[in-house]
Amino acid sequence: MNKNTAAWARDLVRKHLETSLPRRWAHTQGVARQARTLAPILGDHADLLEAAAWLHDIGYAPELAETGFHPLDGARYLRETHQADEHLCRLVAHHSCALIEASERGLAKVLALEFHAAPPPMSDFLIYCDMTTSPDGHCIQVGSRLSEIRDRYGSNHIVTKFVRTAEPHLTDAVHRIQQMHRTFSAT
Repeated sequence: MNKNTAAWARDLVRKHLETSLPRRWAHTQGVARQARTLAPILGDHADLLEAAAWLHDIGYAPELAETGFHPLDGARYLRETHQADEHLCRLVAHHSCALIEASERGLAKVLALEFHAAPPPMSDFLIYCDMTTSPDGHCIQVGSRLSEIRDRYGSNHIVTKFVRTAEPHLTDAVHRIQQMHRTFSAT
């Protein structure tokens, strides 16, 4: 199996999340399903998005956690252990406005130096997939997803602070992709 494909990514993340973090695995499967719905729009880039969808939360795996910030830990693992495609690593490192959370954690410079930001169109597609998938892998509205994150972490948690700051960016990205999807489906 070729590296840096959706099938490779699925098998890799299954190994790390299925048993140790079953709810995170369910979410990841749902994010990948959302990515597949965008394949007609993405054409040749569909496999890259699906691979990023599978891998976006791999950094949560206990054996991969070094900094405790899953986008950075996951991207480093993919780069250093699997020599994954740079674009794929950048999508994982910066998924769902990760640079904003990295700022809250004092890791923004590290993240930005190690991984340049992913280009907006692909980044927006990945935000859409992540922010419209519940922790259990079901489709959900972006507002409900953000509320669920705030409720799960509590009002004073660093993730909740990040969500409050990132919310306009996340919702705008989701709405852009939804509009694109509607326009594409209408043709």
